[in-house]
Amino acid sequence: MSPYTGNRKWKGEVGLCCLAGFFLLLAVLCLAVYPGVRFSGYLSLCLAGLCLVFLAVGRWAESSRTGGIVRRVLLILLAAGLLVFAAVEGLLLAKGHQENDALPADAVLVLGAGVNGETPSLILRSRINRAADYLRAHPETPAILSGGQGAGEEISEAECMRRELVKRGIPESQLHLEEESTSTAENFTYSRRLLPELGLDAKTAALAVITSDFHCFRAHLIAQRAGLAVFDIPARTDWVLLNANYYVREFFALGKTLLFD
Repeated sequence: MSPYTGNRKWKGEVGLCCLAGFFLLLAVLCLAVYPGVRFSGYLSLCLAGLCLVFLAVGRWAESSRTGGIVRRVLLILLAAGLLVFAAVEGLLLAKGHQENDALPADAVLVLGAGVNGETPSLILRSRINRAADYLRAHPETPAILSGGQGAGEEISEAECMRRELVKRGIPESQLHLEEESTSTAENFTYSRRLLPELGLDAKTAALAVITSDFHCFRAHLIAQRAGLAVFDIPARTDWVLLNANYYVREFFALGKTLLFD
C-alpha cells in the first residue's frame, strides 16, 4: 500500500504559492520603490512566473506520466542552472576583490557609467573615487577617461569624471578624454586609439582598468579581445542592494558577451 502523500503535495503547492508571492512583492519594491535595481524587479517577476510553472507542472505530473518526466527535466535544468550561476558568481566576486593598487601602469583607463544630468551616479562616483586614489599614488601616470553622452546626460561621462577628479586635486594635464563610446567594447576600442598620443604602444602598454567590482571580469575579457594588456582596479559600491543587483545582472551580461559579442 502506497503511503499517503496528499498533505505533502498540498504543502508543496502552498510553498510555491508563497514563494511566487514573495518574488512578486520583491518585484514591486524593486520597480516602484528602488528604481536603481529595476533589473532585480524584472528578474523577480520571471522567478514568480517560474514558481507558477512548477506549480502547474506538479499538478500535471500527478495525473500524467509525461508530466512527471517534464517535472524531472525541469528540476535537473534548474539544478544545473543554479550550479552554473554559483560558479560564475564566484568568479565575478574573486575578480572584483583583487588588490592591485600597488601595481604600476603605463596608463590608467577609467570606464564611464551613468550621469544624472551633470551629477555622477553612485556607480560612477565609486569609480571616480577609486581613480582619484590610484592617480594620487601614481601622479606620473596618465589617465584616459572613457564614456560618451547618453540619454538624460547633459555632459559626457568622460567630462563628468574629469570635473570630479579635478575637484579631488588631480591635475587636469594628467587627464585625457574619450567621449564617443557607448559600450564597454567601445570604451576599449576608442581608448586604444589614444594610446599613441600618450607615447604608448597599444600592443605592449600595461593598462590599469578602473571599473566597478562586479564589472571587472567581463571588462577584462573584452579588453583582451581588443588586444590590450590590462589589470583591474575594482571600485566597490557601498550600497549593498545596488551591488547585489549588478552582480546578478552581470551573470546574464557575461553570457551575452560570450555567446553573441
